[in-house]
Amino acid sequence: MIGSHNQIKIETSSNAMSDLVFLLLIFFMITSTLISPNAVKLLLPESNSKTMAKQNVTVYIDENSQLYVGEMPVADGDLQSQIAAGIEAGIDDACVVLRADKTVPVQDVVKVIDAVNNINSQSGTKHKVILATSPKAE
Repeated sequence: MIGSHNQIKIETSSNAMSDLVFLLLIFFMITSTLISPNAVKLLLPESNSKTMAKQNVTVYIDENSQLYVGEMPVADGDLQSQIAAGIEAGIDDACVVLRADKTVPVQDVVKVIDAVNNINSQSGTKHKVILATSPKAE
């Protein structure tokens, strides 16, 4: 009987696959640290206060006085409706966090406060406006 000693063995090495997985893992770890959580870049006023509040809606005002509710730009006339849409139904005491650049005129800050006050008077709620600040450098 003539037997074949040369049998074909099918093997695959997983070394290359594990190297690729680790390279992808490192790539995504590095790129995820480069992503900024705030889409609107602001220089916030400084404060010594360390009070933190749960934010339900965030309103941004950049150095060009452009208003954003969340990360969406909003016209002055749509500000009240966009803030009202951002507040969850059934919440009577939501916190609207205002992140305004420190170069923004006070009138732009007052627009946001007036919009929240109008929502409160129309719906009988007690929503608050909180001005976000950055920690004071010591």
